[in-house]
Amino acid sequence: MTAHCDGGARGNPGPSGYGAVFTGPNGEPLAELSEFLGIRTNNYAEYSGLLGVLAYALEHGYRRVKVVSDSELMVKQIQGKYRVNSPDLKPLWQEAKSRIARLDGFEISHALRHKNKDADRLANEAMDRGMKRPHTPGQAAPAPLKATPYPTRSTAPPDPDARPRSVATASPSGEMLRGFVRDGVVHVLGGKALPDGVFVKIIPE
Repeated sequence: MTAHCDGGARGNPGPSGYGAVFTGPNGEPLAELSEFLGIRTNNYAEYSGLLGVLAYALEHGYRRVKVVSDSELMVKQIQGKYRVNSPDLKPLWQEAKSRIARLDGFEISHALRHKNKDADRLANEAMDRGMKRPHTPGQAAPAPLKATPYPTRSTAPPDPDARPRSVATASPSGEMLRGFVRDGVVHVLGGKALPDGVFVKIIPE
């Protein structure tokens, strides 16, 4: 199976989404994906597109997958040519490598944007839905929003070279919470949940 995927964000970070087009061995169309991701970066959306492709392949029994993307950064990171230094992208890269390992065959290649136009169109449609843009009269209404960021929490082992940082957050009630950051994820100590809508201040110790 071949999958062309693309992701983007308007504002970087901003409203983001990805699209993917799947074709079979003879070029026959198989499926399309178009998903709104919320406020994310462009690179996050590109990785989400790859993860969406891998999830679809595994769920539908495709064991050999070729991926085409116009994100040179993501392609070369997956190929091992570039290091993954971003704490936001590292869990996504780890999850992608984990899913790739479950396939019998995998390859990924870079293509210029004009050769990835269908996936780009689907990514933009996802962003349009997320931004709730009005649709053209006579056409079907946009699909409901769907947001499932990948992964919600890293399951990879801790990076021994990573330096833990303490975090202090102020809850709406004024209570100070303490915790630490690992793989770009905030872990609050004491078994407490991190409240929605708060600003987090990271303090190295």
